[in-house]
Amino acid sequence: MRRFWSVLTVITLAAATTACSESGGGGSSANTPGVTDKEITIGTHMPLTGPAAAGYSRIAPASKAYFDYVNANGGVHGRTINYKIMDDTYNPATTQQVVRELVLQDKVFAILNGLGTPTHTGVLDFLKTNRVPDLFVASGSRSWNQPDKYPGTFGFNVDYTVEGKILASHVKQTQVGKKVCFLGQDDDFGKDSLAGIEQVLGPVAAKQSYVTSNPNVGPQMGALKQAGCQVVMLATVPGFTALSIGTAAKLAFKPQFVVSQVGADLATLTTSLGAAAPLTEGMISANYLPLATDEANPWIQLFKKVNTQYNAGAELGNNEVYGMSVAYLFVQALQAAGKDLTRDALIAAVEKGGFQGPGLVPVRFSETDHSGYAGEQLSRVEGGKQTYFGTPFTTDDAAGAVTAYSTAPPAPPANGIPAAS
Repeated sequence: MRRFWSVLTVITLAAATTACSESGGGGSSANTPGVTDKEITIGTHMPLTGPAAAGYSRIAPASKAYFDYVNANGGVHGRTINYKIMDDTYNPATTQQVVRELVLQDKVFAILNGLGTPTHTGVLDFLKTNRVPDLFVASGSRSWNQPDKYPGTFGFNVDYTVEGKILASHVKQTQVGKKVCFLGQDDDFGKDSLAGIEQVLGPVAAKQSYVTSNPNVGPQMGALKQAGCQVVMLATVPGFTALSIGTAAKLAFKPQFVVSQVGADLATLTTSLGAAAPLTEGMISANYLPLATDEANPWIQLFKKVNTQYNAGAELGNNEVYGMSVAYLFVQALQAAGKDLTRDALIAAVEKGGFQGPGLVPVRFSETDHSGYAGEQLSRVEGGKQTYFGTPFTTDDAAGAVTAYSTAPPAPPANGIPAAS
């Protein structure tokens, strides 16, 4: 038996070595995995089913719709984009399985917008070992911003600690003297959010956590009610935001809910809550992209056009706006990387930064900063509609102040496709 395991170990190591040697970052596009003269193959892991599928399952199809639009208009440097979407059910073990398949079997050029803090954390080392660009992770964990440790990984979402500071600053100004409490996911999502909140407010009055494998937050909401919480800040995915709001109502518990943008999409919550959707009235959140309901916004007009033509009749919501914004940024990065496309060229292009798109605040990419969007604007649900108020704010994940940001995003190009730099 020992001999069997020794042989298996040798075979595994040899396979890993082969994968590394085949996945080099330099060279030319002629020997770059996932790149041919006519096509670029990339992949992602997404919860198309499972506890985080509500809303999130709509992101990757929207990204693909934008890529199909770009492909129909000549592609990027003459290459079309082939986007492989794998369902990981928001299960870290499944994420590792599907990402290995994308890299070792499908030979993807890059992983784009892999979703989830607990899921994506488990593939960071594998992607680094295989020198696969890991772009625009769909999570605000600070883990993605470690350029020394993970030089090929870049975030997209606003950092959860940054978001926590912005939301907490609003609570500090508008909920003076109220007892503020917290419920968050039992991973870096919840921990990073709480760190930002407590940096502004000091220790919260009570805190609870949940795991996605247990769709019952009755004990947590009961404990927060018992603690006399008047404001409850949530770091929750959409399904658990709906559970929290619905469970609180059953307990006759009516705090002011302040929710991370990760779990605050009104259309998703309305679908989950059904007849109880009016419970979202007054909910405070924030976001960094234009809202799908803002039909006067030129970016929303572009995304609506693309969505109608290429997304199989799906209604344009904030998840579609998110997916297309990711895809637009990725096309910008490909354009900047040049026709002789390599993994190193792509990473260098992202680190050079200078990207402009639909975001209300800039993305912060440089050699020393791989985080995503720099801040958010607050939103409120009023009359069954989610709308922005005030101005966007930016800050950092340290002791920096929360400051107003007043520069409006540029309009999209006339054809909706970023030009080569």
